[in-house]
Amino acid sequence: MARSGTSRELSQLLALVLAVVAIMVLYLAKTVVVPLALAVLFTFLLAPVVTMLERIRLPRMLAILLVVFASGAAVGSIGWTVFTQLVAVANDIPSYTANINDKVATLHSSNVTSFTRAQKEVERLSKQIGALRADATKDRRHSGTKALGSSPKRPVAVQEVEEKTSRLDTLHGVFGVMISVLLVVVFTFFMLLQREDLRNRFIQLTGHGRLNLMTRAMDEAGHRVSRYLSLQLLVNTCFGSIIFTALHFIGLPHALLWGALAGILRFIPYIGAPLATLLPTALSLAVFNGWTQTLLIMAIFFCMEVVTANFIEPHLYGKHTGLSPLAILVAAVFWSLIWGPIGLILSVPLTVCLVVVGAHVPSLEFLTVLLGDQPVMRPEAHYYQRLLSNDADEATEVLENYLKEKSLGDLYDCVLIPALKLSEQDRHSSALDEATVQFITLTTKELVEELGLKREEHSPSDAAVEASSDGSTPVATEEIHTDPAIAAMKIACVPVRDDADEVIAIMLAQRLEKAGHSAKVVPLGIVDGMLAEVSKTAPDVVCLSALPPYALSHARGVYKRLRAQETELKIIIGLWDYTGDAVKAANEISGGEQNQVCTTLTQAVLQATLSAATVSTLEADSPYSDPVQV
Repeated sequence: MARSGTSRELSQLLALVLAVVAIMVLYLAKTVVVPLALAVLFTFLLAPVVTMLERIRLPRMLAILLVVFASGAAVGSIGWTVFTQLVAVANDIPSYTANINDKVATLHSSNVTSFTRAQKEVERLSKQIGALRADATKDRRHSGTKALGSSPKRPVAVQEVEEKTSRLDTLHGVFGVMISVLLVVVFTFFMLLQREDLRNRFIQLTGHGRLNLMTRAMDEAGHRVSRYLSLQLLVNTCFGSIIFTALHFIGLPHALLWGALAGILRFIPYIGAPLATLLPTALSLAVFNGWTQTLLIMAIFFCMEVVTANFIEPHLYGKHTGLSPLAILVAAVFWSLIWGPIGLILSVPLTVCLVVVGAHVPSLEFLTVLLGDQPVMRPEAHYYQRLLSNDADEATEVLENYLKEKSLGDLYDCVLIPALKLSEQDRHSSALDEATVQFITLTTKELVEELGLKREEHSPSDAAVEASSDGSTPVATEEIHTDPAIAAMKIACVPVRDDADEVIAIMLAQRLEKAGHSAKVVPLGIVDGMLAEVSKTAPDVVCLSALPPYALSHARGVYKRLRAQETELKIIIGLWDYTGDAVKAANEISGGEQNQVCTTLTQAVLQATLSAATVSTLEADSPYSDPVQV
């Protein structure tokens, strides 16, 4: 065990070192890595278009050339339009100087307020302090003025002068951008041309006997990123078009520029939308005389961003990215620190790839847990964890959220019973104190009773469909009990050992009552008292409620004494959420008798309803069931 623990620590340390090295490589080699990442991004975006052209019998080389040139022409046209519009805005700024001065003068000529009076008082005090300092300086000049640098009290003033940027440096920056663009185009072209070969090489390099796993990971990552980029391009294009139309009708100059910038800047998470709002708002202050148009422009941007970010985008591609909002924010900060503004644009696609890889590679599962938007805890574990923290309110919220999509029967079978099983396992392993166990049991019991009082409307999900033991056609319980020809059964639900068995018996009684039967829960107590209560009730069927594995031995004793008391009584054995061989366990409990065994409440309700249907059929076939004709 010590050796395994040491090896685990070494593997974790190695993973940490590799992560640090990878981050350093991404930062230091960004001159090459950033164009490569942009090329991968464009490959994901353009690959579906190339595939579509290939399906119409167009050669791959020609299809790629057409797509690349068309994309370059579109990007170049947009860039040229934005550039010319920006030049026009710069040329028009002097004509707005008078309007800007009028608005500044209006602000300064506002009524005197408490704040302005306080500001004037502070200025007056500052002048008095300055006069006192001047007098003190004159008094200290008793020995003449010393030259600068003659003492520490008279240092030489140093002024830093910036070196003028030469034209060679400017050309170097321009050439750097041009080289980066050229690298992106070349990388994109060859990735589109040899995308299958690159995919196979990557799978062969990283698969190591896990070809199926890596293939599914790459397919899912490609699908998610391509769909996300395509939908984002569509959404941002529509966003920019609506902004252009609105600003054009308002009368803001160069509305086409602001619409294009709004669509482009929305590719940058979080800060893109505020930047898109700031520029036309600032121009409106200079162009329009009043404040109405400025406020209207701000309102349009605000409403558009709220609707797009909170309704349209989550509906279109929020679930396809698989990222949580916090993960998007952290990714934007991380990639922008490494690669600057380009990192903001690439943050979401790159993080999507990491989440997909983490979902398929067990050693990288922490990436999906940290960055993904899927619940990291199953509902039963989440419910049990909140009860461990004595948080009954959030535990109730977990159940309410589950009931929004599932039925009450599913809630009992898939959430509450597994949660009680987790509690019993921790209790028997001495991981819980008695007070916590009592809180969990009592809270669950109260919630079950509260849920039982609510009458849900009939829905298709309420009709639990289960196959019978002989493999026949599944039967819906809701369809069975609605037949008036079926006799209602009188059923006693008997807990075997613990309070958890009694809580589950209450759930079963509720389900049986809803199915049209008469069900009663025998209170948990000593075996003799429970058997006496069963005898007094005189049921048609008894269902033993046992939560494995610790209740199995007690179930055997209760069954033997119940069988000795009622030799002809029909007994259903409920082994709730049992993962082993339920038939074998039921034979051990009953001593080899052929009894019906159930592992879910739905199965128990179905068995009781089928028993009722059998009894009704026998009564209908009896010669004494019809009146004698005279």
